[in-house]
Amino acid sequence: MQKKGNKYGVHRVIEPKGLMTQAAKKIDNTMECYSNEILCDVSALNIDSASFTQIYEACGKDLGKTEQMILDIVNERGKMQNPVTGSGGMFIGTVKEIGEDLQGKIDLKVGDKIASLVSLSLTPLKIGKIKAIHPEIDRVEVEAQAILFESGLYAKLPDDMSEELALAALDVAGAPAQTAKLVQAGDSVLILGGAGKGGMMCCYEAMKRVGPTGKVVALVICQADADLLKSMHLCHEAIVASATDPMDVLEKSLAANNGKEYDVSILIVNVPACEMSAILPVRDNGIVYFFSMATDFAKAALGAEGVGKDVTMIVGNGYTKGHAEITLAELRENPELKAYFEKKYL
Repeated sequence: MQKKGNKYGVHRVIEPKGLMTQAAKKIDNTMECYSNEILCDVSALNIDSASFTQIYEACGKDLGKTEQMILDIVNERGKMQNPVTGSGGMFIGTVKEIGEDLQGKIDLKVGDKIASLVSLSLTPLKIGKIKAIHPEIDRVEVEAQAILFESGLYAKLPDDMSEELALAALDVAGAPAQTAKLVQAGDSVLILGGAGKGGMMCCYEAMKRVGPTGKVVALVICQADADLLKSMHLCHEAIVASATDPMDVLEKSLAANNGKEYDVSILIVNVPACEMSAILPVRDNGIVYFFSMATDFAKAALGAEGVGKDVTMIVGNGYTKGHAEITLAELRENPELKAYFEKKYL
């Protein structure tokens, strides 16, 4: 008879006791499946973009050093949680074992291919071998195993697209799904980081939601990205600026919106110090959505206070109801976006 664990995985916490697995410094990554857990063989990790960028740059963009740092983090913490950014990522894998308490109660069977929709920063993970690292798409091919808790979210990989494409999309599923909830018809929307995979999906979703009376403006880092988004009809206007330069962003973004402040801004970049670029262009009582895990929320709160901005600031929760379905539907609806993702992320 299998041992039963806490539905949120607290039984796996080693240090400090009493914390949830995401907040803990070290968790038990023994690959013994409790009665209310799911054991998976893992083939790939999609590391959170802010996390991977930090690790890769700290290692001087050396693949060997990057591999060792990832292994060291997992060996020390029992999970893939960057100690600098605090973030993780997600995995794809195959169900190896389903705890006896969950059998017949979930829509999974042994052998199903799934993507985890909970962060690697709270997921027990044991890596046997890193087979390859793809820094351009933040992906790490592995021979590994992971545990999903009873409360853990997952998505079965679809039959109408490749595993790699589904993983690339599901990795940022929370962003376009939250965009669908936040953006209303007639809104003006500023998306900072519009040319990344999450940014492009947010742009597409925002364009759907604003309708003919709204406006979507994307901020990108170079003219080639601006031209790409315009050619794919993912925004009405694209501006080129660094999201770390708030006054330049403010000037250019207001100019792109006929001098008017925005109803909604969405920050989806993978570098720090972009908080004020998302806050300054937004009107009082507007919405600022921080999806980037590089966000310093103290800086955001105090920064908004310091410039007298009465805005609603939303933490980028990677989960909202239906987020996997919404995100995969975007690729099915937009063949051009799907083709671009297949070219870039496969």
